[in-house]
Amino acid sequence: MKAGIHPAYEEVKVVCACGSNFQTRSTHKGDLRVEICSSCHPFFTGRQKLVDTEGRVDRFQKKFAKAREMQAQKKAAVDAKAAKKVQ
Repeated sequence: MKAGIHPAYEEVKVVCACGSNFQTRSTHKGDLRVEICSSCHPFFTGRQKLVDTEGRVDRFQKKFAKAREMQAQKKAAVDAKAAKKVQ
């Protein structure tokens, strides 16, 4: 190998958004900040965690709530109509 052409491979501290931190080696200078690590990733933990990107999860939850509300209204209308026929 040629001398002087490879980047320095130094120890860095990785800090996750969940608060976990650990040491690793990298050519990156300074500390690394990550959003998801092995301590909080659903694949490794088995728990569901929603990662919200630009409010997409909130928008989906609102849209889904509206759809449920509409279904409940339709069911109530059908039940009321059925109750009128029985009387």
